[in-house]
Amino acid sequence: MTKWSKALLAWFEVHRRPMPWRDDPTPYRVWVSEIMLQQTQVATVIPYFERFTEAFPSVGALAAANVQDVLKRWEGLGYYSRARNLLKAARFVVNDLGGHMPTSPKTWMALPGVGEYTAAAISSIVYGQAVPSVDGNVLRVFSRFWGLEDDVSLPATRDMMRRRLLPHIRTADPSAFNQAMMELGALVCRPRSPECVACPLAPRCVARRQGLTEQLPVKAQKAKVPHHTEAVAVITHKGKTLLCRRHEAGLLGGLWEFPGKRRDGREGLQRAVMHGVLEQTGLTVKVLLKLGCVTHTFSHFKVTIHAYACSVSGGAAEPLAHEEVRWVTPPELQSLPLSTAQRKIADL
Repeated sequence: MTKWSKALLAWFEVHRRPMPWRDDPTPYRVWVSEIMLQQTQVATVIPYFERFTEAFPSVGALAAANVQDVLKRWEGLGYYSRARNLLKAARFVVNDLGGHMPTSPKTWMALPGVGEYTAAAISSIVYGQAVPSVDGNVLRVFSRFWGLEDDVSLPATRDMMRRRLLPHIRTADPSAFNQAMMELGALVCRPRSPECVACPLAPRCVARRQGLTEQLPVKAQKAKVPHHTEAVAVITHKGKTLLCRRHEAGLLGGLWEFPGKRRDGREGLQRAVMHGVLEQTGLTVKVLLKLGCVTHTFSHFKVTIHAYACSVSGGAAEPLAHEEVRWVTPPELQSLPLSTAQRKIADL
């Protein structure tokens, strides 16, 4: 084992954060945590993980769950395809693998939603397999440590990083090694203003020695994120509110939302909301007042949603553009799974 590997593991032993899946690293719990941690901070994930595993304590319990219940437990965590893939994968494990969780990176990658990084992380943490798990934290740490100027957004760079780390993880405890790399990137070798004085790799870090910590890692500049404007209707009728359930496939699949549409060009917001409701539900509505607006950022775009209180002036609600439409009571509105933005509208 190299000196820097020993220093990294010694640092991790002292600074490792308490996490519920670390306390009980079963295949199921580590798998759920790794899916939740994709593109999400640890502090955000912990309460969701605890609620989710309390509701679905085993792969069998998750496989037997209704998709709406799973989405409700996931509500607010974002990237909802992860939740749908977890459910699909749990059912695959129960129905096709006899309830036995995978034991190798290759078999983990056969599950929906599990890529190379996640498979490596689970296999090393649960089974001690010497497979480097290379995420954004690891790419940043070792681009700086080795002074690499390869574009970290390229798959070839990730492959190269795995090859370079492989001999080092083979001489260490794979579980601790992978978690230590990720922990160092999260706590010390941060994207901006890294705490080099606290880093166990600092004595041998090329970026620190050459003053390149702010220049590395190299990453291709992202295209400008488009900003859309939408108008939605909060329609109340006889004490109930109209909600629409999105089709399972696609963005926010299976979640409930208020009917409306994206504004086209210079179209007025009130006209947009009336047209959207008619196109999606067959209802004609009267706009009563503006409730407010919500801005939310997705992975590839930003949206500002203007919400209007409306009343029904004609027609009967039908699912013309959704899987289902439903008039719901206030308690039902709270119990159904909505995206973060739609939940904010419900609370206006």
